[in-house]
Amino acid sequence: MNRPPPPATTEHPSGQAGARAFEAVVIGASAGGIEVLNVLLPALPAGFGAVVLIVTHLPADSPSHLVQTFTGRCALPVIEPDAGEPLLPAHVYVAPPAYHMLVDDGRTVALSIDARVRFSRPSIDVLFESAAHAYRERLLGILLSGANDDGTAGLEALRAQGGTAWVQAPDSAASPVMPRTAIEHHAADEVLSPAAMARRLADLPVFS
Repeated sequence: MNRPPPPATTEHPSGQAGARAFEAVVIGASAGGIEVLNVLLPALPAGFGAVVLIVTHLPADSPSHLVQTFTGRCALPVIEPDAGEPLLPAHVYVAPPAYHMLVDDGRTVALSIDARVRFSRPSIDVLFESAAHAYRERLLGILLSGANDDGTAGLEALRAQGGTAWVQAPDSAASPVMPRTAIEHHAADEVLSPAAMARRLADLPVFS
């Protein structure tokens, strides 16, 4: 069966992110992804009006230092949320270890200890799929470096609801399996280097 080629790496000039305004950005990262987050999060301006939600794969018995890591490097508050916490614009929410993080219908955080999805809890797919139903076409999903296939189904669900998907260029990823899988499944609208993503995020049109 003939398949269309995967999207080429595209790096638009700053300010060319498109006319659509976004309410939320969801980011999934695994092996090698923390280094990329350290490029992306400092690019977010203090007035960034969207909600940002992040899932990273961490061992269940490993304490999360991500809030401490990102606080001070990011102009926005960085939070490890409790269940039921309202999702506020211009805040970054990081999934706690061993819990799936979801967006419920009321735009609040839900935490779950349901079974692992693709060997992962928290799961990128779980976050992306729940956020897709909550934010629909006003959602941007970003999939970064990683060593498994978590995130591809989530990007497919996100795009089915009208959202937009960015995937890290595999040749820039420490672990290219996760972004490459998404590209092979045609789940990416754009394939970008971390530097290009940072430039685009800095000028991302947000809904207000």
